[in-house]
Amino acid sequence: QVQLVESGGGLVQAGGSLRLSCGASGRTFSRYAMDWFRQAPGKVREFVAAISWSGGSTYYADSVKGRFTISRDNAKNMVYLQMDSLKPEDTAVYYCAALFAPGVEEITGLFREPSEVDYWGQGTQVTVSS
Repeated sequence: QVQLVESGGGLVQAGGSLRLSCGASGRTFSRYAMDWFRQAPGKVREFVAAISWSGGSTYYADSVKGRFTISRDNAKNMVYLQMDSLKPEDTAVYYCAALFAPGVEEITGLFREPSEVDYWGQGTQVTVSS
């Protein structure tokens, strides 16, 4: 069982930055790939970014590539999403997600479907004003 708690959301002007954090419970955090998803009102939940268990492999949705950075600290059971150059279309509830993937290092193209997620956080609201 893994429990995830997000923090760091808020209101920011276009062009600004926010850093989301996600804390995980449990001793098996390093056996999970970690993702960030987001869901805007009236839209389906969409993939944002993923990171392998070691942090050695990351990949991003095209819509955020070059602006967002995912990272993790296994010693602290934490995963982060640094969001720069924010746009109004980034407004959404952002969810941290854990996917059981021990030893899977190369994750490009994997773990981008909500149906693959094993555990979800409760979400944190990000609002970008124009």
